[in-house]
Amino acid sequence: MSVTKGIVASWRRPRDVVRGVLARGETEAFAFSLLVTFLVLAFVAQWPQAARQAHLTETPLPPLLLGRALALLATIPLWYGLAALGHGVARVFGGQGTWRGARLALFWALVAVSPLMLLHGLVLGMVGAGVQATAMGLVVAAGFLFQWINALIVAEGRGRAVE
Repeated sequence: MSVTKGIVASWRRPRDVVRGVLARGETEAFAFSLLVTFLVLAFVAQWPQAARQAHLTETPLPPLLLGRALALLATIPLWYGLAALGHGVARVFGGQGTWRGARLALFWALVAVSPLMLLHGLVLGMVGAGVQATAMGLVVAAGFLFQWINALIVAEGRGRAVE
């Protein structure tokens, strides 16, 4: 299944999609490619807000984008740490998955929520900070938690299909 089809399907059947992602193989290269995909989309989501800031403050746009790109790259170790934390918490509750499976679960959840992040970026760029942007941020956070919890349940062996 392509990534775009997987993103759409993960909002209807998140556990089935994660099973497919895990079945592709738990290679670190694949997991890292999911993280990079998310980071690229998160960077693109920042463009409207950066353009707004550049226009309002008469600051050149390229330095603003460069700063945001470097900040996103700096988050890579944090995502790995969050995946490890999620795996540790799942272990406490009886999870039997692998560290790599937990990383795949987190990174897939990030990719799955990226369309909402793009919409949030548009809201920030068009409307600016305010109630609308805060509401959209809450929708993104709720969507991420929904995706990550479902993915982690499957990755830790608790979401097996009933046969």
